[in-house]
Amino acid sequence: MSSATTDPAGLEQARTKMTEAGVAPAAVETFARFYHLLQAGETGLIREDDVDPLVDIPRHADLDISDEDAAAALGRTAMLKLNGGLGTSMGMDKAKSLLPVRETADGVLTFLDVIVAQVRAARQATGARLPLLFMNSFRTREDTLAALEPYPDIAVDGLPVDFLQNREPKLRADDLTPVTWEKDPSLEWCPPGHGDLYPALHASGVVVALLEAGFRHLCVSNSDNLGATPDATIAGWFAASGAPYAAELCRKTPADVKGGQLVVRKADGRIVQRETAQTHPDDVAASLDASRHPFFHTNNLWFDLEALAAELERTGGVLELPLIRNDKTVDPADPSSPAVIQIESAMGAAVAVFEGATAIEVERSRFLPVKTTNDLLVLRSDVYDLTPESRLEATAAAPLVDLDKDHFKLIDGFTRRFAAGVPSLREAESFTVRGDWTFGADVRAHGKAVLEGEGGTVPDGAAIGPDGY
Repeated sequence: MSSATTDPAGLEQARTKMTEAGVAPAAVETFARFYHLLQAGETGLIREDDVDPLVDIPRHADLDISDEDAAAALGRTAMLKLNGGLGTSMGMDKAKSLLPVRETADGVLTFLDVIVAQVRAARQATGARLPLLFMNSFRTREDTLAALEPYPDIAVDGLPVDFLQNREPKLRADDLTPVTWEKDPSLEWCPPGHGDLYPALHASGVVVALLEAGFRHLCVSNSDNLGATPDATIAGWFAASGAPYAAELCRKTPADVKGGQLVVRKADGRIVQRETAQTHPDDVAASLDASRHPFFHTNNLWFDLEALAAELERTGGVLELPLIRNDKTVDPADPSSPAVIQIESAMGAAVAVFEGATAIEVERSRFLPVKTTNDLLVLRSDVYDLTPESRLEATAAAPLVDLDKDHFKLIDGFTRRFAAGVPSLREAESFTVRGDWTFGADVRAHGKAVLEGEGGTVPDGAAIGPDGY
């Protein structure tokens, strides 16, 4: 056993580094709790033999909520978007929500523009005040607030438009001390995962401010998921349920090989969340088996603000969430840089904290995340129409897109190769590209479209099918 399991020096160094950087005390204590778990060899794994599938939950499509009750519930709801992600996997160095996603007659719209438009439309339709808040990171805050300046109406009742998530030091994998990286000291830090929502809310005072302003429910989702629109029907169901917490789940398809899921812990019957990183290699097949575990987690959550405030007060913002160990290199773009461990947690894991927590099955339209340029291509294509309410409405089944990572993985290369516009994908079952291809205007993919070879330019108006164009 290495000295890292018994030497507390690494934790003390981390505490000092976080405190000197002004990190909130609740976040420091949360980090310390996870550090002790990591030091003790905790993996956070949830074994298949210890859980039962979660199968019997209500369906959004079956809800019968009156228009009056739905509007009243939305009137006491606030929207919170998690906006700390930089999109580093796509080569970005600013908030992913500032990526263009649609071209309209009025110009190019980013994720942020569409989110604001969705909230404005819901306000107009229901009369709800519907505050929109963002949890930014130290790397996304400045750009995001600048992008929100044209929307002064987003602020409600003096509530803050944003608050900061915390940051924590990356730990050297060999001795669990905070890593030093003189080439770029900012890379010594990482976000603590979505589970940081709770200490960040506690430190910001946002939950108390929302309660004092007359709000009772909080809907939380990722800013890269434009499907998580304000929904008065779900708000009405959640208000009537009396539950302290609810998670939105989608039914799996064969393409769903990633993402967390809710399971029932045999030991106490509690619903708990199991992330991909918490799944033992021997249990992966069972966890992906849709006949056994039919749902996956969308990361769209609903909270009763009074229950959330009480739990934050009871714990000082340090909720007892399971550890997620994430092994990386200090510079994600440099595999030869020192190996580090990032301590993370999932906000959805709080389902085990709130007694009476529940879940609801929602349509796939409420889960449209963009994690890769493959996802971005589908979202920008004619597979989706943007409705007057700024909802993305599917015009066809979304095809499975697989772009050559060597040329399309990073946003600059992706943008350059689709400068004339993205192909029509409405008639495509799948779209696979191998090689360095640049696309002309009005290209159409159909069937199981495949483009192979070293590369070249696809001419304007070309039709790509199973045999290329």
